[in-house]
Amino acid sequence: MPAHAPDQQSDSRHGKPADDPLAREQAHLASSRTALRAMREDVEALDIKDVTANWVNAEVLTRQIEERITALADLAHAPLFFGRLDYVDAPVDIAGEGGGEERFYIGRRHVHDAHGDPMVVDWRAPVSQPFYRASKKEPQGVGRRRRFGYTGGELTAYEDEDLTDASGADQASALLQAEIERPRVGPMRDIVATIQPEQDEIVRAGIGGTVCVQGAPGTGKTAVGLHRVAYLLYAHRERLARTGTLVIGPNRSFLRYIEQVLPALGELNVAQATVDDLVAHVEVRGTDSAEAATVKGDARMAEVLRRAVRSGVTMPVDPVVVVRGSRRWRVPAYEVEEIVRELLARDIRYGAAREALPQRIAHAVLVRMEQAGEAPDDRVQDAVARNPAVKAAVKAVWPAVDPAKLVLRLLSDPEFLAEHAAGVLTEDEQRAVLWAKPARSVRTAKWSAADAVLIDEATDLVQRTPSLGHVVLDEAQDLSPMQYRAVGRRCTTGSATVLGDIAQGTTPWATASWGEALAHLGKPDAAVEELTQGFRVPREVIAYASRLLPAIAPGLSEATSVREAAGDFAVRAVSGPDALDGAVVDACRDALRREGSIGLIAADARIPVLAAALAEAGLPHLAPGEETSADARLTLVPASLAKGLEYDHVVLDEPAAVVAGEPDERTGLRRLYVALTRAVSGLTVLHAEALPVALH
Repeated sequence: MPAHAPDQQSDSRHGKPADDPLAREQAHLASSRTALRAMREDVEALDIKDVTANWVNAEVLTRQIEERITALADLAHAPLFFGRLDYVDAPVDIAGEGGGEERFYIGRRHVHDAHGDPMVVDWRAPVSQPFYRASKKEPQGVGRRRRFGYTGGELTAYEDEDLTDASGADQASALLQAEIERPRVGPMRDIVATIQPEQDEIVRAGIGGTVCVQGAPGTGKTAVGLHRVAYLLYAHRERLARTGTLVIGPNRSFLRYIEQVLPALGELNVAQATVDDLVAHVEVRGTDSAEAATVKGDARMAEVLRRAVRSGVTMPVDPVVVVRGSRRWRVPAYEVEEIVRELLARDIRYGAAREALPQRIAHAVLVRMEQAGEAPDDRVQDAVARNPAVKAAVKAVWPAVDPAKLVLRLLSDPEFLAEHAAGVLTEDEQRAVLWAKPARSVRTAKWSAADAVLIDEATDLVQRTPSLGHVVLDEAQDLSPMQYRAVGRRCTTGSATVLGDIAQGTTPWATASWGEALAHLGKPDAAVEELTQGFRVPREVIAYASRLLPAIAPGLSEATSVREAAGDFAVRAVSGPDALDGAVVDACRDALRREGSIGLIAADARIPVLAAALAEAGLPHLAPGEETSADARLTLVPASLAKGLEYDHVVLDEPAAVVAGEPDERTGLRRLYVALTRAVSGLTVLHAEALPVALH
């Protein structure tokens, strides 16, 4: 279908025909911006001094007003609307336009005029859904779908699709293709104008269930997850305002890269964190070997910790004697033991059971009081529970547990570990997790990231972790079972969106199957959706990278690409290692002559060498996560941080070094697969060593 550009149209604002469709749309955009500005001014003019009962209410209301003002900002880079729906039963005017009462402009936020009538409908509203899903086969009541093209924030083109002819085939959208292939500069942007039907089904999935998205590179799984959060906040705002939402990414660079997507959609209160942030009970200063980290990340460690947490519980040998006034009330040791054993059998959290124990002992005292003719009430029971004799008994029988100290002892004391890991971990596995030099205290211990996850598990065994309403977990394939459990604790009463790609798993404990991962997450019944249609990676690039799939993920379908352009793709051999650095610099200089962002991806060990080479050549570069600009478009990316990022053009340095930088070949090939699929428009691969066999 043709896209109508301004030079093909007339402008009624300059004495040209008033029925010019483009001019009418431009006028509607101007009116919508005026209406949005009026909405913002109405909020700014609110006077709350006479409507709040106290300063706390005033602070809350003031913050809500400030957030509303921010959400109503007219962002120059985010047009107010990107599409229009005309329904078939709408009357048609003399210009051939659909009737106003059945015409809906679809945009990033709702905009209404002074009378409250909508000028732009939020893309998340039910009436907007046909914009993404309607087709000639299933028009969903839509007669015409119109897409808009923008240049520099100004509406410059439109494109119509007639859905009334069921016999015709759906046509590709030139504006949609142009938006998909638009160069990437700066942080990740939203895809609200280009969401595809299969993506929209995931975005609009209900809040009651967890969804897992297996997505090949470039299929938009991260964007789908973020837009799903935005949709859920629209459809269930009050619920999620109470319970909270969280986006979990693999590292800080990734979170910086995606942090502008939700604010651009008007959602300002979604927290972002890494798994390490969630479990930051101690300062992480140490590292584990791959073997130790794998064992510590194994789900069996949960049972070891459960045993260790409960190991301090002992059976009483003395009765509990409570003195109140002139009376002494005695609870024999065997009765206290019955209470303790009952609490153990209920398998409730350690801390909750410890809090229940004094109340249960106090209740036994109250029974004796009633038998003696007294009439105690709840206040008496609470007083007895606080009695020194009861508190002393609880301290002796059910001592308090410090999770960090408990894990410290497990990792430092071979006998303590052996006692609680018997039948769970082998002797070799126990030796792998034990510290070579036991720490004397929690403060001086050199905790690893895996140790922090163990402390988080122990903490939850003692006291329940608060649950959120919805959690998005991105790059999930790299999590260990214990990390899945840590995330799962944050959404036990809520839902989750799990995003990942088995083929991109680059940790020794990477996910083998989504079924196994979801079981560790505590969401075994989650629906698993697979996205294989790529919108980012050029078809030649994804085809080249997919040569690795039989070796790294033989069960996955090969991704395809809807991009019409094959991409600028080249694999070049360099005559020896001494010439490699210069060839890489030349390739970066050549890439900088093109529009868009450039990523130089290399094995971590090669980063210092390449940084020096770029500096000597006078080519400034950024670190991952730093925002690119017209003056700084080149980013030097360690292969270990490339996951989830994208660049218009990628220069990939020495694939063999990327593979060799990992502990085993399969993990190395998966790391290489990630690096190969970061390109949006072009990829240049430079190598002095032989390429991996799978790429021949």
